[in-house]
Amino acid sequence: MNEIQLKYGCNPNQKPSRIFMEDGKDLPVEVLNGKPGYINFLDAFNGWQLVSELKKATNLPAATSFKHVSPAGAAVGLPLSDTLAKIYWVDDLGELSPLACAYARARGADRMSSFGDFIALSDVCDVDTAKLIKREVSDGVIAPGYTDEALAILKEKKKGNYNVIKIDPNYVPAELERKQVYGITFEQGRNELNINEELFSNVVTKNKDIPKEALIDMKIAMITLKYTQSNSVCFVKNGQAIGIGAGQQSRVHCTRLAGSKADNWFLRQSPQVMNLQFVDGLGRAERDNAIDVYMGDECEDVLKEGEWQKWFKVKPEEFTREAKKEWLAKNQDVTCGSDAFFPFSDNIERAYKSGVKYIAEPGGSVRDDLVIECADKYGMVMAFTGIRLFHH
Repeated sequence: MNEIQLKYGCNPNQKPSRIFMEDGKDLPVEVLNGKPGYINFLDAFNGWQLVSELKKATNLPAATSFKHVSPAGAAVGLPLSDTLAKIYWVDDLGELSPLACAYARARGADRMSSFGDFIALSDVCDVDTAKLIKREVSDGVIAPGYTDEALAILKEKKKGNYNVIKIDPNYVPAELERKQVYGITFEQGRNELNINEELFSNVVTKNKDIPKEALIDMKIAMITLKYTQSNSVCFVKNGQAIGIGAGQQSRVHCTRLAGSKADNWFLRQSPQVMNLQFVDGLGRAERDNAIDVYMGDECEDVLKEGEWQKWFKVKPEEFTREAKKEWLAKNQDVTCGSDAFFPFSDNIERAYKSGVKYIAEPGGSVRDDLVIECADKYGMVMAFTGIRLFHH
């Protein structure tokens, strides 16, 4: 099959719509269930590239949670701590497979943004991963294969309409890629940059100590950025993205957005949030929404009389700004990646507030000396990769 007809394009008024191979060859994908749409396939193909590169770079199974052609989260399959299992709502599932751990981490990084995601998996989907996916609000999944039992579980989702795509892991795309905008064809060479440890060898700060774990996180950050709408900045810790700032015109806004998401990820692990007592029958999405509001500046929306009773068995104490600041100070050894150079040191200042110690960025700004000086002030380690990773 070299063509798949789609319901419509980005919007219902954009018809006809299809994906196809211009050279007449067969598509490298097979739809095993459902009817994926235009945006589903955009997320699927970008997500697949991300996880397949993560797998090659780390030798660990990888997963990503995509929304509107940018990842909400990406991770490799490291074991979950009890705390992470609880804040990702998977503590009732017992010990998970490495692939399921990767998706739990990818989904859990920013659960608000991952609501209704498209999933990409680097490895054959197993039962643990399928069970986790089945209970989340999601549009579909792409993987190189599915066990029979896993496929049966996924086919039950969304009243039998869940999108399940199988991709040929041996497919190699053409070296040149094209797209049309306003009837005009754009052509460029594919971004085949190999992100490996050599990319981080040019350490420009006084502190030059990058432990093995931080190198893995640097790879995750840069590979994630390779498939994130630019401008973009990614914060990573312990094998998973914890904050992604995508599609912002100003780089410091990317850093602020990524930092605020990383802060929320860490705040969810605080005693104030972990000890919230939700009313019985409240779904995961509703709990996520309540937590998000509770941790934010509009906390009164879930704490005022007549409102808190809808969410909690016991009224929580307000999570004050001082208490949040005290807890966030405990977040350490975070890695920050940027798809282009930091033009001002304000990015470093903001990153430091979210526990960043390791930075990977291209370098090349006229103010590199000021950026390095700021990183040295905080004892950070910063590598200049010399490579820009814009993605549009």
